[in-house]
Amino acid sequence: MKRFIPHVTVATVVEDQGRFLLVEEHAEGRMVLNQPAGHLEANESLLQAALRETLEETGWEVELTGVTGIYLYTAPANGVTYQRVCFAARPLRHRPELPLDHGIIGPRWLTREELEARHEQWRSDLVPRCIDDYLAGGSYPLELIRTPA
Repeated sequence: MKRFIPHVTVATVVEDQGRFLLVEEHAEGRMVLNQPAGHLEANESLLQAALRETLEETGWEVELTGVTGIYLYTAPANGVTYQRVCFAARPLRHRPELPLDHGIIGPRWLTREELEARHEQWRSDLVPRCIDDYLAGGSYPLELIRTPA
């Protein structure tokens, strides 16, 4: 019997004056929009992963302010299940001199309405869901995430 192993990922909802930091990137043969997001790496905490992925994909240093939610998503393209831990954050400093990850076109600041108008570019339905949960006030303390002693 094949063992089920979900992929652990992180994402960050970064809001500044009604605009959200998104990543425009090449994925699955098209240009898509996503939160700064990626896989947890070995010997890394979820919080460290969220900060790293946001910086690597957007050039933005951020401060995590809460946990927006934990989501399960099965990608229709490959059948892989991802467990996404989504964080809320505020921008601190842009570092445009840093190289962005392979496949990243660049960061984009969009309102929720502008994102809705680009529905065909969503990488998945988790993109608006995480923002909507953030806007609805769904934020839990960072202490919810426990790290080994």
